[in-house]
Amino acid sequence: MTEAVLVVVEHDRGNLAGATRDAVAAGRQLAGDGDLVALTVGAKADGLADDLRDLGVDVTQQAHHDVLADYGPEAWGEVVAQAVALLQPAVVVGPGTERGNEVLAQAAARLDAPMVANCTAVGSVDGGHEVTRQRWGGSLLEEARVTGAMVLMTIAPHALDAIATTPGRGEIRVFEPTLDPQMARSVVRDRVERAAGLTLATAPVVVGGGRGVGSADAFAPLEELAALLGGVVGCSRVVTNNGWRSHTDQVGQTGTRIAPTVYLACGISGAIQHWVGAMTAKHIIAVNTDADANMVTKADYAVIGDLHEIVPAISAEIRRRREEVRRP
Repeated sequence: MTEAVLVVVEHDRGNLAGATRDAVAAGRQLAGDGDLVALTVGAKADGLADDLRDLGVDVTQQAHHDVLADYGPEAWGEVVAQAVALLQPAVVVGPGTERGNEVLAQAAARLDAPMVANCTAVGSVDGGHEVTRQRWGGSLLEEARVTGAMVLMTIAPHALDAIATTPGRGEIRVFEPTLDPQMARSVVRDRVERAAGLTLATAPVVVGGGRGVGSADAFAPLEELAALLGGVVGCSRVVTNNGWRSHTDQVGQTGTRIAPTVYLACGISGAIQHWVGAMTAKHIIAVNTDADANMVTKADYAVIGDLHEIVPAISAEIRRRREEVRRP
């Protein structure tokens, strides 16, 4: 394929979203010898041009307008639609995040073009594109062919392994879309900032707790273990429903999809919605009293027993071994 591919860059006030790297990787694969063009929306994203070049982007198209001071799905969708009219790409690729899916859906509706969401594999064939995509919250993988003069697709986070790539040309071009002021009716105005540091999406280790933990206070041993391992604590939906922890800690289809090196799931039955959020972890260790629990049967390793005994024992062993190392 030699036609240009357009990648929509997700960012938050100039901070590149990690899922954009997956979208760029897919775009580079689809572009082949053609140009890979990145679209950044809003002047605050102009500083991403060098990073995008290093990821293999040939041209960064920077959209500037007063309405684009912060994220708004309608405005961003209209910008993508106008960029497509300007650039005439064969494919538009975006990250399979809440924002990415929302923006490309807006653009697809405006362009009357086909869109496929949450792809885990993409490829070009005569007359269309073959994709594998997640359905039913990730519990089903569907292989499909999508056809059209121009198609839009989003790439599921963590679906593609990072690969070394040759830096692109790094050209920078600017265009000013025509936007009605009413496009600003749905725009982010404020944020609740989380404490700096690791998040569920970035932590190398996640210690998760489910119904079996028993209470909010009983998460203390999990917090201790996560701290010893340099990770964070996550939880299942039932935990947030019970008010034991914030929704921001929830792993799952309606929470955060994680991809740590190790996920230690304690007292979690492993309902499909939770599994969808955890299945891209490289190694899963389940701690549960039920040997037939879904999380246990799908885990790489399992410890059958009481998490209230096992988790403190793991922490104690880690401290003991570290003390041995420190001894002369």
